[in-house]
Amino acid sequence: MGASEQTGTATADGPGDEAHSVIPGIAELPASRKHRALAVCLLVGFMTLLDVSIVNVALPSIQKGLDATPADLSWVVSGYALTFGLILVPAGVFGDMVGRRTAFLTGLAAFTVASGLCGIAPSAAFLVIARLVQGLASGILGPQISGLIQEMFSGAERARAFGYFGATVGLATAVGPLVGGLLIAAGGGQHGWRWVFFVNLPIGVVAFALALRLIPGCVGAGLARTKGRIDWLGVVLLGGSVVAIMLPLVQEQQWHGRAKWWLMVLGVLLLAAFAAWERRVAARGLKAKGVQTPLVPPSLLRIRSYTRGATLALLYFAGFTTIFFIFTLYLQSGLRYSALEAGLATTPFALGSAVSATLGGRLVGKHGRALVILGIVLVTVATGAAILVVHWVHGRGAGVAAALPLLVAGVGSGLVIAPNLALSLSEVPVPRAGTAGGVMQTGQRLGSALGIACVGAVFFSRVSHGKGFANAFQAGAVVAICFEAAALLVGIIDWRGREAAARSSTSRTRLER
Repeated sequence: MGASEQTGTATADGPGDEAHSVIPGIAELPASRKHRALAVCLLVGFMTLLDVSIVNVALPSIQKGLDATPADLSWVVSGYALTFGLILVPAGVFGDMVGRRTAFLTGLAAFTVASGLCGIAPSAAFLVIARLVQGLASGILGPQISGLIQEMFSGAERARAFGYFGATVGLATAVGPLVGGLLIAAGGGQHGWRWVFFVNLPIGVVAFALALRLIPGCVGAGLARTKGRIDWLGVVLLGGSVVAIMLPLVQEQQWHGRAKWWLMVLGVLLLAAFAAWERRVAARGLKAKGVQTPLVPPSLLRIRSYTRGATLALLYFAGFTTIFFIFTLYLQSGLRYSALEAGLATTPFALGSAVSATLGGRLVGKHGRALVILGIVLVTVATGAAILVVHWVHGRGAGVAAALPLLVAGVGSGLVIAPNLALSLSEVPVPRAGTAGGVMQTGQRLGSALGIACVGAVFFSRVSHGKGFANAFQAGAVVAICFEAAALLVGIIDWRGREAAARSSTSRTRLER
C-alpha cells in the first residue's frame, strides 16, 4: 500500500485511491452494471438488517402463538445475534478465497430458506433453531456486501456507494418496528408474527434471480490465487472467543448470577491465544508457500486508519443501538404504545438517517474524519435532548415530543456509519476487503451486545426498584452517551493523526522539491 502502509496511517483525510483498490475485470464493468449490482446488494442488506429490528416487536405475538417461555423469546433474539457474530470473520475469508458472488449466493439462499422455516415453525424450539441458521446466513452475507462495494468501486464512487449502504442500514434499523407492527396488525395477534418471516421469501427469491444475473463473478479475488490452506485452528479460537464474550452479554437478563462473567474471561484468553496463533501463522507464511493463510492477518491490524475506525464503530454501536432498545421498551411498556405506534415514533430517525447517509457518502472525500466527528456530536446532543424530553413531557405525548431529537440523531447517525466504513477500509487491500469487513462487523455486533447488556442492566434495575420507565430510560440513555463520547474521543484521535500525517507528507514533498 505504499507509504501509507509503512506509516500505518492515512496520508489524506478522505478515502484513498490506491493501486490495489480495484480488481481487474470487475472494475472495468460498465457503470450501469455495477450500479445495478449495488442495488441488489442494498436490497439484500436491507432485508437482513430489517430482520434484526423487526423481530423485536413480534415477540409478544410469538409468545402468544407458540406459547413460548421468556427463555425461548430471549433465544429467538440473542441466538440470531450470536450466530451472526460467530460467522462474520470466517465468512469474510470465505468470500476472499472463493469469490464474493459464490459466497453471496450461498448466504442469500440459506437466509431465504431459513426465513421460510421460521415462518412455518410449529414450536418455539423449532423457531430458535431456524433463527440460529438465519443468523449464520445473514453473517455470511454481511462481509460480501462491503467486499463487493470495495471491489466494484474506487475513490469518490466507493464513498458514494458506502453512503447508499449507510442509508440502507439506518433505514432498515429504524423502520423495522414500523414494518413489524403493520405485518402483525394485518396478520392478527396470534399468527401475525409468521408474516415477519414470510415477507423475506418473495424478496429473497427475486434478489437471488437478480444476483445470478448482475453480481460479477470471481475474476480475481486475491486470496483465491494463493495456495494457502484455511486456518482452521484460527477459526475455532476466534469462534470460541466470540461465543464466550457475547453469550453472557446477550443472555445478561436471563442468565442470573455472576458465574456467566467467567465465560467472558475465557473469551478474552481465547482471543489472546488467537492473536498469538495468527502471528505465528503469518510468520510461517513469510518463510514458505503452501502453508495456512492467517484468518485475520496481523498486517491488517497494523493499518491505523482501519483499527481506529473499527474501534470507533464498536463504541458507537454500543451507544447507538441501545437507544432504540430502551426507547421502544419505554414506549411499549411505560406508555402502552402498540407495536405500530412505537414503530411510527421512530420514523423520524429513519428519515434523517436515510437522507444524511446519502449526503455523507458524497462529503466524506472532502471532509474525512471531521464529518464523522460532527455526526457523533449530533447523536450525543440528540440523546441528551431525548433525556430532557422524557423528563419534561409526561404521558403518551413524550413519544411525539421526541420526534425532533430522533430526527437530529438520525441525521448524525447517517454521517457516522457509512463515512466511517469508507474511511476505515480506504487503505485495506481489496483482496482482504471481506476479512476486514467481517472483523469490523464482528466488532459492531460485540459493541451492540455490550451496550445492550450495560444499558439494559441499568434500565431494568431502575424498573425493578420502582423508579418507573421514564427514569429507567433517562438512566440508560446516560450510559449510552458515555459510549458515544468514547467513540467521539477515538474519532478525534484519528482525525489528529490524519492531519499530522498530511502535514508530514506535505513537508516531505516540499523538501524533495
